[in-house]
Amino acid sequence: MSKSVAEKLGKGISPQQFVDGMTKNKETFIGWMEQFSWPSQEDRELFESMNNRDDLRCLILMADWCGDVVRNVPAVFGALEVTGIPTEVLIMEEHLDTMDQFLTMGGRSIPIVIFADTGGAVLGQWGPRPKRIQEPMVAFKQANPDREAADYQDNLAATRKEIGIRYGEGPGYQAEVVKELRALLESF
Repeated sequence: MSKSVAEKLGKGISPQQFVDGMTKNKETFIGWMEQFSWPSQEDRELFESMNNRDDLRCLILMADWCGDVVRNVPAVFGALEVTGIPTEVLIMEEHLDTMDQFLTMGGRSIPIVIFADTGGAVLGQWGPRPKRIQEPMVAFKQANPDREAADYQDNLAATRKEIGIRYGEGPGYQAEVVKELRALLESF
């Protein structure tokens, strides 16, 4: 059965309302927003060309306490800002029913960027991280199915460290976010 977010369209808050209401990580989030730049003029033009479409909607499941939200959503906001696609934020804890439709490897991971048509039929989703940065977590989950194992927490800490290394110090990873969102948008 295909997924639908019809009942959530119009129920979220705007990206600006999310930023204004942040109680955690606001300065870091805004810092990443200020560092956003287009990887290429071609990318910018593709996203701007979405203004010609009125058939798309975007919902982003997220929360201000999440490090991946703080890293990735500024790039998502930056890219979507020029598209004209109506974009709403759903705070995860207020929309667990929707979150549970978009689990990552069986868990609640955010951000999840959901693209739907005007009727709410889900066309595609992105998140919680660029694929290259997500690879260590995929490998960890496959290699560590037992959450009670003695080395689970140590292995998880090592995985999170590797994810941090893959993000890097600067905004370079944002180009991967743009590239993956572009590929998704070009698919429908």
